[in-house]
Amino acid sequence: MLVISSYIYKPSSDNISLIPYKVINLNLSAQVLWFRNQMGDSTPLLSESSEPPLLQKHLPSLDSTIELCLGEFGWAQFLQAIIVSFSWFFDAQQTFITVFTDAEPKWHCTSSSCNSSFSNLCQLPKSSWDWDRPKHISIISEWALECSGSFITGLPASSFFIGCLIGGLVLSTLADSSLGRKKMLFLSCLMMSFTTLLTAFSTNIWIYSFLRFVTGFGRATIGTSALVLSTELVGKRWRGQVGIVGFFCFTLGFLSLPAIAYTHQSHSWRTLYFLTSIPTLFYSILVHFLVRESPRWLFVRGRKEDAISALKCISPSITMSFSSLSFEQETWNVDLYSAIGVLVKRKWAFRRLSAVMGTGFGIGMVYYGMPLALGSLDFNLYLSVTLNALSELPASLVAFFLIGKLNRRSSLLVFTILSGVCSILSVLKGFNPWAELQIGLELVSFFSACSAFNVLLIFTIELFPTCVRNSALSMVRQAVVLGGVFSPMLAAAGRANGGVVSYGVFGVVVGLCGLFVVCLPETRGRGICDTMDEEEHKETANCIAVGLVV
Repeated sequence: MLVISSYIYKPSSDNISLIPYKVINLNLSAQVLWFRNQMGDSTPLLSESSEPPLLQKHLPSLDSTIELCLGEFGWAQFLQAIIVSFSWFFDAQQTFITVFTDAEPKWHCTSSSCNSSFSNLCQLPKSSWDWDRPKHISIISEWALECSGSFITGLPASSFFIGCLIGGLVLSTLADSSLGRKKMLFLSCLMMSFTTLLTAFSTNIWIYSFLRFVTGFGRATIGTSALVLSTELVGKRWRGQVGIVGFFCFTLGFLSLPAIAYTHQSHSWRTLYFLTSIPTLFYSILVHFLVRESPRWLFVRGRKEDAISALKCISPSITMSFSSLSFEQETWNVDLYSAIGVLVKRKWAFRRLSAVMGTGFGIGMVYYGMPLALGSLDFNLYLSVTLNALSELPASLVAFFLIGKLNRRSSLLVFTILSGVCSILSVLKGFNPWAELQIGLELVSFFSACSAFNVLLIFTIELFPTCVRNSALSMVRQAVVLGGVFSPMLAAAGRANGGVVSYGVFGVVVGLCGLFVVCLPETRGRGICDTMDEEEHKETANCIAVGLVV
């Protein structure tokens, strides 16, 4: 039996009969009885198939049709997915660029009245010391901010993350409503590239901080738009692997910064912003002309012709006819905030959203907090930071090769608990030689947090239908960033006691927050839905199937 759109084709010995099939405002049991009467089916409701009985009869028409078109992963889809995922590369550069541009340079004494071992240069005469390198290599030395206090020197980085939070809340639903995935990705990259270029011409700390805020505001939706668009361009067989490509590109972008900064270490900090903004601008143009919009989103918005055109472009080998393909939109219209409103009103959606956001909060606290707290460990700071950055690469590779085999719930539970246990063990005292094992446990904890983060994003994509998927994913990322907001304070609190407070809290929080995934349904190998009603029917059918089996 082949289901396409609102018609059911039932093969028979003589011909193929076409039976209209519409289900509007019918309760679940009535749907089952109506379907069985129409098809003349006398088979029992409970079959030996592993798939729920209702899903055997009521396949999601849009999903089955798109899976038929996109199920085989071709070169056209591969190119589209790579181009979209590469936006994470530029996103990572702007996320971590202040590590180099806002660093405090080293200094040396220039007179006998100065003591080089004296750490507080603010109490030394200005004429008695000087910077080791030219002033223009950092905003601290160029604008004489060495004595301005941690609030002023940390303002640009804080402004960036505040912009990310506000931008995520304001722009999160535009990719689900009026703009779509492609336009949102294009505009976000374009805004990030322009504000990054303008940042290179900042004249003081206040203009610089404001432009960093705007950059964070603009880039807030890059990760979500890219992840959702890339995974909606392929079938469910390759969805997990394509999603992991973005994480891999993010790691490469992070690792590219030290290379760029090292090769231009004698240049101004403005050069780093200039060199990262121009490629992002060209990439935005590339997205505009080469990337296709998500066919799923186009169908949900009622743009059937555009969706068919996108499907044929992404998968040129399609030979089937789309003349009978139709898709009936849900009764509610999507505006700027209605996607979030629907997620809150539907109990099953709110339960899922709360669980993944709670898990994301704990993961975010570890993901952003551990690198900040490395100074409290008894290990070389520069080496430990490098090892933490490199540990994201194997985390992405592990997720890439194993995401098709990993159960989402159990893997998230294992990764979060492992991260929590290793985080706590890394700061326990009384073992010898603990100093040598401390960084190893910290790296295992951070690696587990990175792996959990990767799986969580893929899990979120599969938990929510097309019409609200981008909004749900954006809310989860906001929860991750919110967890990172508390990380600097915990890192500072742990410096006086060897990281016991910071790493202890990190471990407890991520371990407890990981338990939220227990109440979520497993999604590995399951087709994704496109509307809220479709997802609700599927969950109800699964509950009935479980009840009948029990």
